[in-house]
Amino acid sequence: MNIKLSYIPILSLLLFSTSIHAQLKELNFKEVFVNPPKDLLNPMPSYRGWTDDSHYIEYRVEGQQTKPYTVDVRSGEAVPSAPAQVNIASVSIKNKDVFYKSAAGVEKQLTKDTLLEKNPSLSPDGTQVAFTRNNDLYSIDINTNIETRYTTDGSDVIYNGWASWVYFEEILGRASRYKAFWWSPDSKKIAFMRFDDSKVPVFPIYNSKGQHGFLENTRYPKPGDKNPEVKTGIVTAGSKGIVWTDFDPKMDQYFGTPFWMADSKSLWMQWMNRDQNNLIIYSVNPQSGSKSIIYEEKQNTWVDWFENMYFFKNGQGFILKSDKSGWGHFYYYGLEGNLKKQLTSGTWRVTELLMVDERAQEIYFTARQENSTRNDLYRVGLKGTEEPQRLTFGNYDHQISLAPDGKHFITTYSNLTTPPKSALMDTKGNVIRELADAKGLAYDSFKMPKTELSYYQTRDGLELPMTVILPLNFDPAKKYPVWISVYGGPDAGRVFDKWSNPLGQTYWWAKEGVIQVAIDNRSSGHLGKTGMDFIYRKMGKYEIEDYMDAAILLKSKPYVDGNKIGITGGSFGGYMTAMALTYGADVFTHGIANYSVSDWGLYDTHYAERFMGTPQNNPEGYKITSVLTYADKLKGSLRIVHGTMDDNVHMQNSIQLIDRLQDLNKHFEFMLYPGERHGWGGSKARHSTQENVRYIYQNMLQKAVPGEFLEYWK
Repeated sequence: MNIKLSYIPILSLLLFSTSIHAQLKELNFKEVFVNPPKDLLNPMPSYRGWTDDSHYIEYRVEGQQTKPYTVDVRSGEAVPSAPAQVNIASVSIKNKDVFYKSAAGVEKQLTKDTLLEKNPSLSPDGTQVAFTRNNDLYSIDINTNIETRYTTDGSDVIYNGWASWVYFEEILGRASRYKAFWWSPDSKKIAFMRFDDSKVPVFPIYNSKGQHGFLENTRYPKPGDKNPEVKTGIVTAGSKGIVWTDFDPKMDQYFGTPFWMADSKSLWMQWMNRDQNNLIIYSVNPQSGSKSIIYEEKQNTWVDWFENMYFFKNGQGFILKSDKSGWGHFYYYGLEGNLKKQLTSGTWRVTELLMVDERAQEIYFTARQENSTRNDLYRVGLKGTEEPQRLTFGNYDHQISLAPDGKHFITTYSNLTTPPKSALMDTKGNVIRELADAKGLAYDSFKMPKTELSYYQTRDGLELPMTVILPLNFDPAKKYPVWISVYGGPDAGRVFDKWSNPLGQTYWWAKEGVIQVAIDNRSSGHLGKTGMDFIYRKMGKYEIEDYMDAAILLKSKPYVDGNKIGITGGSFGGYMTAMALTYGADVFTHGIANYSVSDWGLYDTHYAERFMGTPQNNPEGYKITSVLTYADKLKGSLRIVHGTMDDNVHMQNSIQLIDRLQDLNKHFEFMLYPGERHGWGGSKARHSTQENVRYIYQNMLQKAVPGEFLEYWK
C-alpha cells in the first residue's frame, strides 16, 4: 500500500529555546477557565454564504452579539446586511402548532388543535407546509389554511413520514429529526416512507422517577432481529390518493434517502440488501410507482449510502462519490447509468463536492490529497485527463466558502500550531485580502501547549497519525502520565492538522504535567475504504491493537510513566476504552468508559450488521470483539459510566459487563446518571466533568484536587 505520509518526531518540540520559553507567562486558573487575558485570542467572524458572485455575508462578533455584514469582494466595503439578504421564510412549532414566518418577519399561525405537529417543512415554492401528526402525513396551504391529510393508518407501530428508530439513527441521520418525507422541486408532490414496526422487538427502558417509575418501550432491532417493513409512497400536494413505489415491503431490505430529479419527473431511490453489500439506485415514476435500475454497486465488505448527488441542469447526467476503488472519488455518469468518466483517482480521498460549473465543464471540491489530516480546495475538468489543481496553499487545513460563480472563495485556514486565519482568494491562486486572524496581540506573551502531529507504525506495517501535547514545562528527565482520548469508529477520525483552542482542560492538564494524546486507527479514514475493510466481521479487534501499538510506542519514551497510560472515550470510544482495559490490559492501566457498547450483539441491526454480519452467520466475530470475552484480563482501573435511559447504546451493555466483572471478582468503578440519554448536559454534565477531573488527579497525578477547582464547582 503506497500511502504518502510524512514523519515528525515527538521530541521536535524540545527544539524550542528553554531560555525564551522561560520568559513567557503561564495562565492561571481563572484565566484558563473563566476570563482569558485580553488580546490573547481574537473572536473570528464566520462566513455564511454569498448574496451574489461578488458579495459575501460575514457575521462579526460585536460585544455579546454577532451581526451580519454584506461585503464587496473587490473593495472590501462592508455594510449591515438587509433582512432579505440573511433571512429566509421559515416554519416552526409553538405550543404544538405550526407557525409560518415570512422573510420579512411576519408570523402566521397555520394549525390550531390539541395534537402535536412535527417536522414542519416548507415546499420549495414557499406556498405550503408539510408535517406529521400522530404518525400521519399532512400539508397545509399557507394562504388559504386548507389542510390535506394524506394517510390515515398512523398508530403506535405504523409511522407515515416519521422514521422508525433505526432509520433515524443509522440511515436518515439525526439531523432529520425523524423526518421521512421529501418535497419535489416543483412543490407538486411529496415522497414519504411508511414504517411498520409491528414485528420489531420492543426494548424496555426504565425511568425511575416518581413513586412507581415507568417503562419507555422502544421498537429497537438488535442484530439478527426483524427490521421495520418499509414502503415509499408519493402523493400529489392538496389531493387524496397514494402511489406506492414498486417494492415488496416484506423483503429483508433497506431504503436510503431518496433524491428527486430537478424536473420532478422521477424519484431516485436507494435500495440495499440486508447484508449491505449491494446498493441499487432505482428511478421511480411518480405517476405509476414503476421502477428501473440506474446504478448498482457491490463490494466484498459493505457499501455506504449516497448522502447527495449532483444532477446536471442540462440533463447530461449526474456525479456521485463512491469508495468502490478503496478510496473515495467522484464519478460522472449519464442518466441511463453509463459511466462517462472517473473524475478523480489515487490513494487519497475527496471530501465534498462544492460546485459544478457546467459552462466551464469543471468541478470544485475539497479533498485530503496533500495529507490525510488536512483538507484543501481543488478544481478538475469534466472532459480532460489532467490532475486536480490545488487552489489553496501551505501546510494548512482549509475550510472553504465558495462564490456561486466559482471565481472567488474564502478560506479559514490553520494547523495544529497556527491559530485560524481567514483570507479572500481567487481561484487562480491569488490572495485578494487577509480577512481575520484569531491570534491576538498578547498570544506570544504566554506559554501555550504545543500540539504535534506524529505517526506510529502498527504491528502489520501501517503508518497512522496521532497528536501529542507535551506538558507546558516539559523536562525529558522526568516521567509523565499519558491520557489518551479516542473515538475509533469507522470513518470517524479525530486526528487532523488543524488548530484547536488550547484553553480549558487542554491547557490545565498540560500545566499539571499530563501528556495528552489523540490517536486514529486504520478504519478512521486516513487509509480510505482500504483501511476500513480490515475491520469487516471483526470490528474492534484491529482498532484496539492499533491503539495498543501507539501506546507501546509512547511507553518506549524515557519521559513516559508506563504505569500511567490512561484512556477515555464515549460510545464507540467507550467500547474502545473498555477493550483497552481488558483485551489491552498489558498496555493500558486506567480508563473511563462512557456509555459504551460491550457486545455488538446488543447494538442495532443496521450499524452492527454492516460491519459484523449477524450473530447467526458470524458467531466467532461477535465473540472475539466482545468486551465480555476479555473481562477476566482486567487488572487496571476501569470506571464505567452510563445514563439509565440511554436509548442508543442501552445501559444493558454496561449492566452485562458489570455482571461479568462481579462474577469474576474484579474491582471496577461504576457511575450512572439517572434519566440521562446518550450523553448528558446541565447539572449531570457538571458532575461528570468534576468526577473525571478527580479521577485524573487521583490516579494519574496522585495528588489532591486543587482548591481552585473546588471553589469553581460550587
